Amino acid sequence: MSDLYRFGISLDRELIEAFDRHIKSQGYQSRSEALRDLIRDELLHKTRMEGGLVAGAIVMTYDHHKRELVNRLIDIQHDFHDLIISTQHVHLDHENCLEVIAVKGNAPEIEKLSSALKVLVGVKHLDLSLSSAD
Repeated sequence: MSDLYRFGISLDRELIEAFDRHIKSQGYQSRSEALRDLIRDELLHKTRMEGGLVAGAIVMTYDHHKRELVNRLIDIQHDFHDLIISTQHVHLDHENCLEVIAVKGNAPEIEKLSSALKVLVGVKHLDLSLSSAD
């Protein structure tokens, strides 16, 4: 027996036509795939709001010549060591570095780590991408 469950939904024509245009522009092969992604996004949002377990990546660029920035980045990462799975450091050019920090843990704590890094002077850009850890 398959774990696939089929069900029907009723939508206004205008809404389904707009949805079909959206899924076509995104490259989905079917409405089912698009709906699965929407449901997963909503469940991830709920997990984040409830402080659930998530995994993801913090990606940031920064000027490594900015005074004391590297030391502050390291100190903050040590403060949140229980959330950090790994880091990757890339030298983009003489002044700029890219750092990718893989994380897993409680959503609010990961967001706190991300915020602590983002506000440092010399961090040029930071993006947090989270997914369900289940």
